[in-house]
Amino acid sequence: MKNVFSRLFGSVFGSSKSWWIEIKTEAPTCTYYFGPFDIEQEAELAKRGYIEDLERESARNIKATLLHCTEPSPLTVFDYSGESSPSIGMPAFSGRS
Repeated sequence: MKNVFSRLFGSVFGSSKSWWIEIKTEAPTCTYYFGPFDIEQEAELAKRGYIEDLERESARNIKATLLHCTEPSPLTVFDYSGESSPSIGMPAFSGRS
């Protein structure tokens, strides 16, 4: 029940924060955001699956962080400087909708 009230209160008063997973990779140079999650533990449990998916896509130097924030925009940021195009495709799964 707490999550229902928190979301309602947050959307009415403009402070709807959720938990998000921010994953940065160096090859390709990307930042991905996965979420939203209601509680930190839910995001922590999901984090490994997103990392494994990026590893299967041959991403390198993967760093993951949990954030408590409003929805990031955009959800995928690719740094094209020094690269002609992404060397891997988008992750096979992209979180909840």
